[in-house]
Amino acid sequence: MQHRVINFNAGPAALPLPVLERARDELLDYAGTGMSIMEHSHRGKAYEAVHFDAIARVRALLGFGESHKVLLLHGGAHHAFATIPMNLLGPAQRADYVVSGHWGKVALEEAKTVGAARAAGPDFGGVYTRLPRPDEHTFDAGAAYAHITSNNTIEGTQYDAWPDTAGVPLVADMSSDFLWRRFDIARFGLVYACAQKNLGPSGMTMVLVRDDVLAACRTDIPKIFRFGVHATHDSLYNTPPTFAIYLVRETLRWIASLGGLDAVEARNRAKAAAVYGALDAAAGFYRCPVEVGARSTMNVVFRLPDEALEGRFVAEAEKAGMVGLKGHRSVGGVRASMYNAVSPDDAAALAAFIREFARTNG
Repeated sequence: MQHRVINFNAGPAALPLPVLERARDELLDYAGTGMSIMEHSHRGKAYEAVHFDAIARVRALLGFGESHKVLLLHGGAHHAFATIPMNLLGPAQRADYVVSGHWGKVALEEAKTVGAARAAGPDFGGVYTRLPRPDEHTFDAGAAYAHITSNNTIEGTQYDAWPDTAGVPLVADMSSDFLWRRFDIARFGLVYACAQKNLGPSGMTMVLVRDDVLAACRTDIPKIFRFGVHATHDSLYNTPPTFAIYLVRETLRWIASLGGLDAVEARNRAKAAAVYGALDAAAGFYRCPVEVGARSTMNVVFRLPDEALEGRFVAEAEKAGMVGLKGHRSVGGVRASMYNAVSPDDAAALAAFIREFARTNG
């Protein structure tokens, strides 16, 4: 096998090596069937076993039963930005969106193309270095739903506690921190996550939708966009992204092999502590713009004294075998995305590089 780099890309992101190795070993002959899982009919027993096992494994990891349906859908978060208001936002209703970063802003803009939607929180003026405080949310008690982004990949902020929506269904874009820890699904009317961060490869989105929210979904939109249709058909209404779902199933198995979500959370917190610790120890050289209480465990963003040093940091890190550290083009700087598949050793290597770079360039 060729040398593998340490992958800090924000998405598509690192996949667990055991998952990739299993996919490689089974690529031509899945479970002795004589063909790849990509070649199996989505109506056949071999694929259906994978499909329903993925759904069962999500339920087992998060510990919920039949309160929410699990949908395995085509597309990514952009697709969900449209289909969520298409399903949940009626003609005479309004939706509330907390805009705490770039992707919340994009989600709100898309919702406005469907119906009435508004920002329900503070105006950060485009500078997202913290999250709304509890008293800054301005949810409408009559809203169809309230939407948040649980983790902001670009800005490096992350919710620790969920806002109180006073009974309004809470909808969360968890694309970049789904399954990094356990959470209470009962708090949410709908959770969605594009797969290319913690869950698997790009090309699919997982949606967990509560039964009462599902029952209220609109039925006057095309069938292919209706959550109710996909729920009725167990996400087999049309041909699903079968290989992506196979890799999601394998990723869920890998999470379970680590000891489940409690073990994964401890692992992720240790990774973040190592990297933030190295940055804070050289605070005169590095600057983390995010308020400490809002720092993301998944996406560590930081700046150096000038852009030239930031470019040198990224280039020298790549020579040292660490890729994907350039910050998002809209904000610049440096960003280390440390999703579940990034190992503690990978995080330790980055922390050591951060310390050494400061020593030789500070």
